[in-house]
Amino acid sequence: MSEDVSLLPEIPAEMPQLPARNRFSRWLGRSVLRLGGWRVVGTIPPVSRLVVIAAPHSSNWDGIWGMAAKMALGVDIRVLGKAQLFWWPLSIVLRRLGVIPVDRSRPQGVVEQAIELVRNSERMWFVVAPEGTRKAVNEWKRGFWKIADGAQVPVLMTYFHYPEKIIGFGPLFHTTGDMEADMAAVREWYRPWQGKNRGTV
Repeated sequence: MSEDVSLLPEIPAEMPQLPARNRFSRWLGRSVLRLGGWRVVGTIPPVSRLVVIAAPHSSNWDGIWGMAAKMALGVDIRVLGKAQLFWWPLSIVLRRLGVIPVDRSRPQGVVEQAIELVRNSERMWFVVAPEGTRKAVNEWKRGFWKIADGAQVPVLMTYFHYPEKIIGFGPLFHTTGDMEADMAAVREWYRPWQGKNRGTV
């Protein structure tokens, strides 16, 4: 993979990875990034279980570049989706994309189900959208903090920076038990990064 030294960072063995047979999807992801002029930077932490967040989220293009990066890296990430969406044949596609059905009718809430999922997995990179929408918001959703704190795993801060066409891996953030202070610290760290349709977070 020497040809992609400037395109992708080094991949640690601890990162949950897709089976080796997914070589075509990795090639496709690298090709999309290269054609779009994007690259992935930063150090991928050697951690097997964590919660991933990405911001700023201001465009549908974020999903395209983010999916290309996921495919290029071969990272096996998971996200929750409504159980009602899992009808055949859509369920096959969703599961291949790492979507896990969640039952919103269960007495145990969505956050609690996510905590249980992460806590009981040997390897799990669980993705949560902190903004929850492409529109500018004053308050981020606190689900990612609750899941990370409840499962006792770190938060991996990743970002989109459109001026330089970068998808970046930031530092790990460990919750302290003070949710408000932690949320403020995470938001502050994201201030330099710029989305496609608006400025910083």
